[in-house]
Amino acid sequence: MAGRRDEEAFSEFVQLRSRALLRTAYLLSGGDHALAEDLLQSALVKAYVALPRLREPRALEAYVRRTLANTATSWWRSRRVRGERLTGGLPEGALDVPDPVAPDGASEVDERERIWAWVCSLPPRQRAVIVLRYYEDLTEPQTAELLSCSVGTVKTQAHRALKKLRAMVAGGLPNAVEEAL
Repeated sequence: MAGRRDEEAFSEFVQLRSRALLRTAYLLSGGDHALAEDLLQSALVKAYVALPRLREPRALEAYVRRTLANTATSWWRSRRVRGERLTGGLPEGALDVPDPVAPDGASEVDERERIWAWVCSLPPRQRAVIVLRYYEDLTEPQTAELLSCSVGTVKTQAHRALKKLRAMVAGGLPNAVEEAL
C-alpha cells in the first residue's frame, strides 16, 4: 500500500472501524476510557507509518489489533515495574443494561461489574487473551496471531486466567481477587 489512495483507504478504515477498535482498547485498558483512546491513537499512528509495508487491505485491521494488544500489554507491564496501580473504577453507566433481578437478589448489572473488575485484575497478557477470545470472539489461532504467540500460549494463558476467575467467583469477595493472583 502506498500513495494518496492508501491515505484515503486508511481514513475510511478509521471511520468505519474506530468504534469497534476503541471498544477493544477499552477492554484491554481495564476500563480506562482515556487510556483506551491513547492506546488506539498509538496503534493507529503505528499502522499509518506501516501503511506502505502492508500488502493487503485486510492486513490493516489485523495489524492495528495486534499493535493495540501489544501496546496495552507493554503499558500494563511498565506500570507494574514502576509499582503503580490504578484506583479508578468504571465510568458511570458503562455497563448499564436492563436490570432484571437475579435469583439470589443481586442485579445482573452488579454481576457484570463484579466480573469485569475480576477480569481487570488479571495480568495484562491473560486479560488480553480473555478480551480477545471471549469479548471479541476470536478463535485461538486468531488470538495467537494478534498476540504474536503460539496457540499453546493462548490456551495456557486462557486456562490460567479462567482458573483465577473461577477462584474469584467462588470467593465472591474483593479479597478473593488478591488471593487468586
